[in-house]
Amino acid sequence: MIHIVLHCPEIPQNTGNIARTCAATGAALHLIRPLGFEIDDKKLKRAGLDYWDKLNITYYDDEEAFFRLHPDVCIRYFSTKAPRAYTEVTYPEDVWLMFGRETAGLPERLLAAHPEDCVRIPMRDGLRSLNLSNSVAVAVYEVLRQRDFKDLRSDGHPTTFDW
Repeated sequence: MIHIVLHCPEIPQNTGNIARTCAATGAALHLIRPLGFEIDDKKLKRAGLDYWDKLNITYYDDEEAFFRLHPDVCIRYFSTKAPRAYTEVTYPEDVWLMFGRETAGLPERLLAAHPEDCVRIPMRDGLRSLNLSNSVAVAVYEVLRQRDFKDLRSDGHPTTFDW
């Protein structure tokens, strides 16, 4: 199982897009409060469109509540400050991918406490970061690529073109 953890997300459209990615890939979504929006926000719902009923979503009152419920899970912490690229690690069957808020990323204390589990998405120097929903999509699809996209080719559509 792939678990996407958003640590205090601020922008409803990003969370809606991430929810759509989770629904499309079978990943679970975990939201740690405080959130920068209301869950019934129109922008959030519109970005996720009609996928909300296909989503496995869990809410946590705060970071402490999250770690109390999941003390021993394998978490990969995504940060622009991480020493290794996200492609340099393997992802176990039950993996948790954690991303920070759009304006500040993950708290420094989390990164410092888990340096061996921190990964980054490479990008050009001088740029701050990718959009949060794009980063989540990149990470989820790397995990799926390492698993040969297991369970994602069963929709009945042909996988080759007849040009």
